[in-house]
Parts: sequence; structure tokens; C-alpha cells
Amino acid sequence: MSEVLLRVDDLHTAFTTDNGEVQAVNGISFDLNEGEILGIVGESGSGKSVTAYSIMQILAGNGYVKSGNIFYKGKDILQYSSDEMKHFRGKCCSIIFQDPMTSLNPVFTIGNQLKEAIKLHTDKRGAELKSRAIEMLELVGINEPERRLKQYPFELSGGMRQRVMIAMALACEPDILIADEPTTALDVTIQAQILEEIQKLQKKMGMAVILVTHDLGVIANLCDDIIVMYGGKVCERGTADEIFYNSKHEYTKGLLKSIPNTTNMNQKLEPIAGTPINLLNLPKGCSFCTRCKNAMKICLEEPPEEVFINDNHIASCWMNIKEAAEELAKNKEVQ
Repeated sequence: MSEVLLRVDDLHTAFTTDNGEVQAVNGISFDLNEGEILGIVGESGSGKSVTAYSIMQILAGNGYVKSGNIFYKGKDILQYSSDEMKHFRGKCCSIIFQDPMTSLNPVFTIGNQLKEAIKLHTDKRGAELKSRAIEMLELVGINEPERRLKQYPFELSGGMRQRVMIAMALACEPDILIADEPTTALDVTIQAQILEEIQKLQKKMGMAVILVTHDLGVIANLCDDIIVMYGGKVCERGTADEIFYNSKHEYTKGLLKSIPNTTNMNQKLEPIAGTPINLLNLPKGCSFCTRCKNAMKICLEEPPEEVFINDNHIASCWMNIKEAAEELAKNKEVQ
């Protein structure tokens, strides 16, 4: 059985603004096992990217982790020194961002930037360093790698720039790769190629992957487990099959209904009613209660607890708590 590589425990992350404190992440917990691909999905503002940035400790200046723990191999990285954190980023955990054009420096060649990433965490220099850079470009499927080293970011296509970012992230063979919306800026065909590349490299290198996205369709055939976030909280977590074919939270069901059906082009998409919650003024009860068609009085008054649907499936919803209680009462009557 795979061991837990990363454990996020009751994480709260906030941002200070002129209008007050924005509660971006509100007490989320999850484990990432060795060799696992974990998807974190949710709409903009759900807290998925902030969770990733909290793990990497690269929050904006007004952001900070209020409380909680992030354990890497049993040690809390929130207690790391600056040198330990520098080692963690790149050597233990790397990240790929949404837009490679804004992540790559436009005035330096691809070779300079890739070699700099390798130098930071290894003792490779000179010809050995160049050889490793060429090897990494070949690994991510870039043709004529030696020529590409001399090119600038603007000379490459969007898909090729993202491949360069993957090469930089994996150059030091990290245990964990975080991919934050890695295909958002790419067309559909290139999206599929990049996701296939990530999956292929994950299997080859044996690393764990956290894939952050707003699109459930992107992770359908890629992830082992999926976390659905809304309003900074975990709505539901389960295997890909559980989430897609046995979803229990109304928000998850809403996301699934908003995915176009390619087998029935006449089927209308069902939008999720209402507007996202105000993170400056969180509701007293369930974060999704104002948009949920099945909301009950208790949903407005108290946040729901997590309910185990089975060993691999958790949902935070009062409807599931009610159903579990009714099932328990029914079983007692039978006895």
C-alpha cells in the first residue's frame, strides 16, 4: 500500500484587504499518497489554487496561512526555515502555472532558464548541465532540443512553452508535481497532449501529482482521486468513479451537469443557480446553501460535517447526514 507523502490538515489561508479579511481556504484536509494523481476541482474563487500556493509557500504578500499543518514525509513544512523551503521547492515539490508566457522570462533563452532551474538543486555544471537540459526537453517531447535551448519564449508555441515549464519543474525529479490549470491557455488539441504528457511522465518517474482545474472533464480519465472545492471548503472527495457516477453533493452534481454531452448535442446545459459566495462574509451554515435547490433550515444555520459514504468517498452535506440517520433508524426498526 502506498504511503502518505503529503498531508494537509485543517488548513486555513486568508488574504488581508482594505475591505477586510478574505477567507480563501477554510479548514481543508486531505492526503496525497506516493504515486497518486489527485485532482482538485472547483470554480474560480473556490480556493483550489490558494491551496496549491499554500503548500508551496508562494502566497501573495497579503496572503498568509492562519492555521493548520502541511506535512511532507511527516514534517510540517510550515515550520521549515527559508533554506529548507528553498530545498523543498523544486527538489521535493515543483509547480506548473497556468500561463507559461508569464512564467518564463522573455529576455532569457529557454536554455538559460532551464539550466538555472537545474543548477539551483544539483551540482551539474558545464557540459553536464547542458546535457541534462537537452535530456529534459527530449523527455517532454520537444523536437530539436539543442536548437530550442537557444530560442526565446516568444519563438515557441503555447503548447511548447508549457512543455518547457514541465521540463523545468521535473528537472530535479521532485516527489510531487503541482499542475495549476496547466491547460487553460491552450487549445483543446494541445490540452489533451499536455495532459497525456503529464500522465506519461508521472508513470515513468513515479511521482505524485496534484492537478488543479475548474474543468471536471479535464481530469475524468487522469486522476485516481478527486477533491471538489467550493467557498474554500471540501464539498466532496472520492475516487474518480465515485465522483462521476455516484456524486452526493449538489455542487458536484451541478458541475457534472454543466459538462457538454458530446453524444447528445441537443441536450441543454444546466447552469448552477445563484452567484458564488462572498468570501469576505461567509455564510453561517453550508457554503453552498444559497444556491442549493435541496437546502433545509439546518443548512442555513450550521456547517455540515463530513459523511463517509464509503471508505473512499466523503461528502459534506446535510442531505447525506439526514439520509444516513434515516438509514440507521430503518435498520434499527428491522432489528
